[in-house]
Amino acid sequence: MRKSQPKAEEQAQAIDLTPMLDVVFIMLIFFIVTASFIKTPGIDVSRTEALSADDRKAAILVAVSGNNEIWIDKNLVEPDSVKLQLVRLHTENPKGGLVIQADNNANLETVGLVADAAIEVGLTDIAVSTLTE
Repeated sequence: MRKSQPKAEEQAQAIDLTPMLDVVFIMLIFFIVTASFIKTPGIDVSRTEALSADDRKAAILVAVSGNNEIWIDKNLVEPDSVKLQLVRLHTENPKGGLVIQADNNANLETVGLVADAAIEVGLTDIAVSTLTE
């Protein structure tokens, strides 16, 4: 025959997980808030190699694909509206520079169009991203 334990003893043996869950959620919130977010232009670009390149932290990333598509903030942008997008991004962060990630097969004319639009907007720190060895 089986002995049944009184209800008071069963409740005393139960483990309360509430404090542990509170700590886990607080840690989760902490790690989410302190995580650094990486900006990406929206497409993968096959970049050219360079002998010397400066590492830069830029606020605006523009990618020019191999078929001369211009991508800003993961959005395909028409050549006529590049200047408008750069004005918007430059007003959000006036101290930020511009990094152009150009594919090996991209026309220099398209890269020049982006650089000219950036100069007209007032961006002075313009760089073309390359691969380092």
